[in-house]
Amino acid sequence: MNRLHGLGVTLVGVLPCSSGAAAMAGDKISITITNNGTDDVFVTVRDMNATPSAKLLSRARISGFASIPIFVTADASGKGHVAWSAYTADPAIHKCGRKDKRGLDNFTSVHVYAKAECPAP
Repeated sequence: MNRLHGLGVTLVGVLPCSSGAAAMAGDKISITITNNGTDDVFVTVRDMNATPSAKLLSRARISGFASIPIFVTADASGKGHVAWSAYTADPAIHKCGRKDKRGLDNFTSVHVYAKAECPAP
């Protein structure tokens, strides 16, 4: 019994250290890509901190209000940076969206959407 109590105290002391540690340059941080609308969208996400920039999702279909967890590279300040583009899955609607998101913390949710007119081909 005493042995288990000591293990519990040790584990409790370790947990805050592991969850509160800041990301360092080159570390991976966890973010979530979230469809911010009711319509399904196709999403492409690039990790802009990777050298060279890396495509993490390529035309991934995300249902309305659904999410996809991904890992991105942290910069020197421990923050993530992604660029995303999206277009509606339904060709009858045909809307687009894109954005560049910097300064992302661990466990941040990046909201993607396709609400604007698409550029001419």
